[in-house]
Amino acid sequence: MAISGPGSTSGAGGGPAGASVTGAAPEWAAEQDVREGDAAALVGAQFPDLRGAPVRLLATGWDNTVHLVGERWAFRFPRRAVALPGVEREIATLPALAERLPLALPVPARVGRPSGAYPWPFWGAELIPGEELAEAELSADGRVRAAAGLGAFLRALHDPELAVAAGGGLPVDPMRRGDPGVRAPMARERLGRLVRRGVWTPDPAVDRLLADGEKAGPPPGPAVVSHGDLHLRHLLVGPDGRATGVIDWGDLCRADPAVDLSLAYAGFDGAARTALLSAYGRPVGPGRELAARVLAVCLCAVLADYAESTGRARLLAASLTGLRRAVGD
Repeated sequence: MAISGPGSTSGAGGGPAGASVTGAAPEWAAEQDVREGDAAALVGAQFPDLRGAPVRLLATGWDNTVHLVGERWAFRFPRRAVALPGVEREIATLPALAERLPLALPVPARVGRPSGAYPWPFWGAELIPGEELAEAELSADGRVRAAAGLGAFLRALHDPELAVAAGGGLPVDPMRRGDPGVRAPMARERLGRLVRRGVWTPDPAVDRLLADGEKAGPPPGPAVVSHGDLHLRHLLVGPDGRATGVIDWGDLCRADPAVDLSLAYAGFDGAARTALLSAYGRPVGPGRELAARVLAVCLCAVLADYAESTGRARLLAASLTGLRRAVGD
C-alpha cells in the first residue's frame, strides 16, 4: 500500500492550488493522504468485520480525510502531524461528552492504531446524517430552525457544570481564538490575500470591526468547554434546517464562549440569529460579541482562502456571505 506523502491531493475535490503567497506548499497540504484503497486496506486490517466493505471519500479538510465505510462508519484519517493531539483528544473525550449534549457528536467507536502501513492513529464513528451548513440551501424558516438548535446545543456545551465535569484536562484556548487583539490582525492578513486575488472587495464595515478588535482584549469571564473551531462546515443540518450534529472536534478546548458564538455571526442573521441567542439564553455582552464577530471574520476569511484555492465554489460563496453577515444585524 502506498499512501501519498506531502503535498499530494485526494482524488475527490482536487488539491490546493497556489494558496500560499510565497509559492510554498499551502497550509492544508497533506503529509499523509489516505485514498479510498488505502482506507479499505487500513480498516480491513484492524476491523475484520469491515473487510471488503465499500469505501468512498466523504470529505476532505485541512487536518483529516474522512471515508465512509460500509455506508455506516465515517473513518477520520489525519492528514497532518499537527492534528495528532486533537485526534487523541477526540478519542479520549468525545464518548463522555456526547452523552451530555443535545445534538449528535461523532463518537470514536472503532479506534485504529499506528502501523507500518500508516504511522498515526485513526478512528471511525457512526455516520451522522445531515449536510454541512456551508453546503445547505435552507429556507428562511429552515435557517431559524438550524440556529435555534445550535443555540440550545451551545447552552448545554457552555454549562459551567460541564466545564467542571469534563473540562479539567483540556487546554485553554491554545490558538487564542477568543482574543480579538490577536485574531483581527490575522483576519486582515487573510483578507489581503483575497483582495490581491480578486476574491474580496474591501468592506468599510469589516475594516471598522477589525480596527475595534485590534484595540480590544479577550472578554472577561471563566472559560467553558468549547468546540474551538465551530465554523460553517462543522454544523450539520437536515433538509428542513434542523441541526443534526456537530463534527470535527480536533480543537476541543476550554475557551471563552465567544469562540463558539462566532458561528452565530458568520452563519446567521436577522430572525435566525435572534433565535440562536434566545435559545442560548445567556448574556453575551459587547466585549464577547466583538470577539465573536472578529473571529467570525477571521474564520470566514480562512475558509474563503481555502475554498478559492481548492475550487470549492459553494464553500467560497458561503464564506464570503459569512464575512458580510459578521458585521450585520
